[in-house]
Amino acid sequence: EPLIQRAADFMVRFRDPETNLPLPSHDLWEERYGVHLFTVASVIGGLRAAAAFAQAFGEIDHHNKYEKAANEMQEAMVKHLWSEEHGRFCRMATRTADGYQLDMTIDAAMYSLFAFGALPATDPKVKATMEAIRERLWVKTDVGGVARYENDYYHQISQDIQNVPGNPWFICSMWLAQYDIASTHNPDALRDAVNILEWVADHALPSGVLAEQVHPYTNEPL
Repeated sequence: EPLIQRAADFMVRFRDPETNLPLPSHDLWEERYGVHLFTVASVIGGLRAAAAFAQAFGEIDHHNKYEKAANEMQEAMVKHLWSEEHGRFCRMATRTADGYQLDMTIDAAMYSLFAFGALPATDPKVKATMEAIRERLWVKTDVGGVARYENDYYHQISQDIQNVPGNPWFICSMWLAQYDIASTHNPDALRDAVNILEWVADHALPSGVLAEQVHPYTNEPL
């Protein structure tokens, strides 16, 4: 009750009563305030986990409440955060008088869609979003790796945004590997994930320590 029920009840309450999406909060990177795809996906995952706990303890009313809220939020996510124009999900939405204004910046944190079970990794909308991450955020220098998001200003090295959208981050690169693993049952298709894991190992310090980021031209740890 103090650990799971209170948290789940808060997540059920902390929603826009009109759209069923979470109310605004800060993003994963602690940089922006709004309704973030990462937050929505993680709340759906949290509510479904709480529903599973409630069911295991025989608290069916709580199970039904949390499962209903998760399903409502999933429907709202697809309705409000998917852009038909761009053919993928947005990074963030800002509430307006008649809906949401979408921030379509491609952000590695959008991997949350499948990671928390908001949608299956094989869902076409997930695939479209993840392929946009692969295409746009892979650093197109000899260094490689996945940037955090388009035109990432943090410790920014290059203004060549088309080729270096940001410095490559280890965690963002491994999120893409997670997707490659989760989205296939074909062992041959796991080569992309292996390549990323080998990239991570190749860019580790001799001690095995991983820096947060890598210099996009020199491989220097940042």
